[in-house]
Order: sequence, then C-alpha cells, then structure tokens
Amino acid sequence: MNESTKSVNESVDKETGAITTPIYQTVAFEFPEGEKYRYSREANPTICELSRKIAQLENAEMGVSFSSGMGAISTTLFHYVSPGKVVVIHKDMFGRSFRFFNDFLRGWGVKIEVSPVGSSSLIELIESLKRVDVVFLESITNPLLRVLDVEEISKVAKEKGGSIIVDNTFATPINMKPIDLNADVVVESASKFIAGHNDVIVGLAAGPKEVMTKVDLIRRTMGTSLDPHTAYLTIRGMKTLKIRMDVINRNAMTIAEFLEDHPRVSKVYYPGLKSHQDFNIASRILKGFGGVVSFDVKGTADDAIKVMKSLNVIVAAQTLGGVNSVISHPPSMSHRTLSPEERKAVGISESLLRLSVGIEDANDLIEDLDKALKGLS
Repeated sequence: MNESTKSVNESVDKETGAITTPIYQTVAFEFPEGEKYRYSREANPTICELSRKIAQLENAEMGVSFSSGMGAISTTLFHYVSPGKVVVIHKDMFGRSFRFFNDFLRGWGVKIEVSPVGSSSLIELIESLKRVDVVFLESITNPLLRVLDVEEISKVAKEKGGSIIVDNTFATPINMKPIDLNADVVVESASKFIAGHNDVIVGLAAGPKEVMTKVDLIRRTMGTSLDPHTAYLTIRGMKTLKIRMDVINRNAMTIAEFLEDHPRVSKVYYPGLKSHQDFNIASRILKGFGGVVSFDVKGTADDAIKVMKSLNVIVAAQTLGGVNSVISHPPSMSHRTLSPEERKAVGISESLLRLSVGIEDANDLIEDLDKALKGLS
C-alpha cells in the first residue's frame, strides 16, 4: 500500500458502517465487557484510529496520539530517560525542544550531550562517548534545514547501546520514514504538515509495540491526551497529506531557486539546492525535500521583519505546514527562548526568515516575495 492509499485509508465503523471515523465526544463509556474503552483520557475510538493511521504511514507497529508535539516528545522521552542516562542532541533544533532537553532533563539529572550542527559532528560526538542511551534528532532541522543521516547515525548510536528517536515533522512520512532507516521511534508535531490546515494542536509518535505500549501508559498518567474532535480533524487533514506534499515539495523547490538568485537575499537554506551542504545526504534519504525554505535577508533583523510584514499573500505567523504559506522570524519567534549566544552558536542570524510554503500558485508566492524584498532597496 503506497502513501496515497495509506493517507486516505480509514477504518469503517463496524457497528454503524460509517465510512468516516465518528467523533466519540464522551468522557467515559458504559462499563465494557472488555478493557479497551473506559475513560477517554485513557482510550477513545476516534483517537485510536488516528494512532493506527500514523503507525501505518510510518511503517511502525503501533502509534500513540498526544495533545501536542511537545507532549509527544516529552512523554516518549520519559519512557527512555532517568537520572544518569546519557542523551545526545544537536544544537540546530526547535527552540522549545532544546529547552526541554538542555534545561528540564539536565536539571532532572539526565546527562545531555550537545553536538554541533551536522551529521559528521553528531557521529563524532556519539563515537567519543563510552555509553549512549538515547539519540534525539530532527530528520530536517529547524530552522536551518540540515538533513541528518538517520541511517548512519542509527548505526553508530546502536553500537553504543543507544535508542534513536527522530522528530520527523519537517520531512513528514511522505518524504522520509525514519523507522525504515533503523530509527526506533518517530515523533511528529502533527499540527503542521500532517493535519495541514493550521487548525489543531496535536502530536504523534510511532514505533515498536513493546515500546509504544509503555509510552501510552505514561501518556495516560501524564495526561498528555488528545481531544477526540482534534483527532477527527487530524484524520481528515491526513487524507490529503500525499497530494499536499507533492505540491508543497514542488513549490518549495521553485521558490528556493528564486530566492537563491535574488539580490536582496544573502543565503538560502533548502536541502533540494545543490548549494546546500547536505544535498548528497538529502538526495539519498529523502523522497522530497520538504516545504520549508529558510533564507537570510541582506541587512539587519529590522530589514528581515520589514520583509515579513510587507507580504500580502504569505502570512506572518509562528507556525508552519499548512495549506497556506506562512513566514516567521526565528530569532524573535520560534527560537526566541534561545539566548543570542545560543542562536549564534547554532548559526541562526538575526536576519533569518523561515518560510513554510503552501499549495498556492508558486508564481503568486514569488511575486509576493519579490515585491517585499525589493521594498528594502
């Protein structure tokens, strides 16, 4: 079954024959004969269908749904870590994820090892350690779009006894399946490309049944549970994931090429460009290069913000992955929790903009960007 079919495929309700998953908007269920459904925080049929679908899309044995992407990350990590465990991460990642590892888990007694940007640096760090318990990485990093060699990193980490958890939000299961590359668990902020309409907050994780059963028990205890109506909207959005990503991949490539030649842009970060330092890795492990294009405006932070605010078709907002194109200024938005020194160490300039490309006509997006950039002249 290919991705288009998996995205659309949905279980038919056995009792009613409904071809769309019903919204079981209920707190509890009449005491059942079995153990499956009792209380919606623990298990709900609508949410279970979403969990089944992400497992199917990611070629995993079992999926679990959460109230947010950070809920998926934190709850999954609580299965793997405890004081004294060694976790390896990389600097170039979503700011809130970095804070969770570097502040919360470190303060809890977990040993956090932070790698510089890039696959080779991450591999070198893993090889230098006597023991590794967990390696957490983003398949395509946020916001500089480095492509990490999941297959090679997994091989090296497992030689050290480590488990591999991959945040696949930017790539999506359409462009990469980390479990096929020997990762253990994949997590997604499904609020982004998977749901695709900027109208839900939801996180997903998938992996081996033995592991995900334990993660699900932690979810029930932690309370990072998803609402059934949100699960329904995510299932609905997921049905068009493949066709949306086909358009988004194509649009993003066109816009990256346009920006690379623009006189008011100093650098473009997009793994589909031959100028990108991970182009060879991306070409090998990605089926598509994704829908996010980051670029440095020639000038200051104020110049970048002026460009962002001058756009008409593209919306300025702190999100990504929807059908409509959205742009943000990471230093003051998604990565504002990092200090200027931390951002500099990652390579995030003050004039960086992160563009999430939607399904609009590419020429309309290019015209909008061109006008805004020329407004700096």
